Amino acid sequence: MALVLLLLYVIGLAMVPPSYTQNSQQDYLNAHNAAHTQVGVANIMWDSTVAAYALNYTKSRIGDCNLVHSGGPYGENLAKGSGSFTATAAVNLWVAEKPYYNYTSNACTGGKQCLHYTQVVWAESVRLGCARLQCSNLWWFVTCSYDPPGNYIGEHPY
Repeated sequence: MALVLLLLYVIGLAMVPPSYTQNSQQDYLNAHNAAHTQVGVANIMWDSTVAAYALNYTKSRIGDCNLVHSGGPYGENLAKGSGSFTATAAVNLWVAEKPYYNYTSNACTGGKQCLHYTQVVWAESVRLGCARLQCSNLWWFVTCSYDPPGNYIGEHPY
């Protein structure tokens, strides 16, 4: 009987979609801190106040999933995706902008976007809070908020 229960438990875990198992605070931190390590920036820390802000804003977008910034007191990256769009997938979208950032000129190159990436690695942003919810249109919406905010004109991210 115990073996049957154990098998049912293991099978149940295997059936949990990745979108529900890969979205912890640590997943957000790991993805951010991997990018930090690549450029020699200290690890960012999770902050419950910043996370509460991110969650409240994410909840406000649940009806439309539109990528509209909150205009709040924190730096902010937004992403949306379908299927099993995870925390790591969202952060990886932002980090994928790295090739378009030129440190020497402190600018995005080739007409490409890179400001999500520079916020991820902004050295003075030391506190992070993120949230992920499924919108009514079944897309996933992710907000990461950064304290203090980054991306100041004329300043290098690190």
